[in-house]
Amino acid sequence: MPTTHAHHAHQAHRADRADRAGVRAASAEERRVIARAARTLFARRGWTRTTVEAVAAEAGVPVDSVERCFQDKEQLLLAVLMESSAFVAAALTAIAEEHLGDVGDLTDTADLESELIALGHAWLTPLTAFREHFAIVRHLSAEITSLPAQAAEKWQSAGPRQARGALARRLRHVADQGLLGIPDADQAADRFILLVPSGVVQRSFHGAVPLGPEETHALIADGVADFIRLYGRHTSR
Repeated sequence: MPTTHAHHAHQAHRADRADRAGVRAASAEERRVIARAARTLFARRGWTRTTVEAVAAEAGVPVDSVERCFQDKEQLLLAVLMESSAFVAAALTAIAEEHLGDVGDLTDTADLESELIALGHAWLTPLTAFREHFAIVRHLSAEITSLPAQAAEKWQSAGPRQARGALARRLRHVADQGLLGIPDADQAADRFILLVPSGVVQRSFHGAVPLGPEETHALIADGVADFIRLYGRHTSR
């Protein structure tokens, strides 16, 4: 059967679609390589001291490739922050679920205190699991006035607020079982983070200078005791 013009057109269309799919795949891979390079440099130097040229060199791509994929350094920072913050938030959500998802075996304050101490220790594990992310956070704390507009807000929404929300839901579940008296779960989650892991986070400079196990445990245990004093089921506020 002779090849028709329609058949040739169909084959050309398929080839064009395949070419465009290949370009998209290459672009996606290029974005990943560039974002990974930027994350490394932001962690090492901070945002203000990292240039697009340095990111291109680290990624092994031309400068115009960085600009084509991310427009500018501000968009690159947002992309890196949003991705790494989402990973950290997902890890913390899983930790909250693991430690407070099933509280049926907790029968008294001592059991609850032990579980909250375990939660406090687990809440710190992303400091080592996501070292580059928290290195970037350390830099951003010093660069906050130089960040692009809304960068800090988007970062908080993608990461810390997501994790706090997950913790609040689990604490509400604990309260529903009669183990805590919590009128405002969001506020309780804020206070847990402030009282329990934050002392270790601040003293260790977001994991840059790790504390010893005894000091870490003492800070967490003291924070949990304060939290239970605030929200224990026999506490009146």
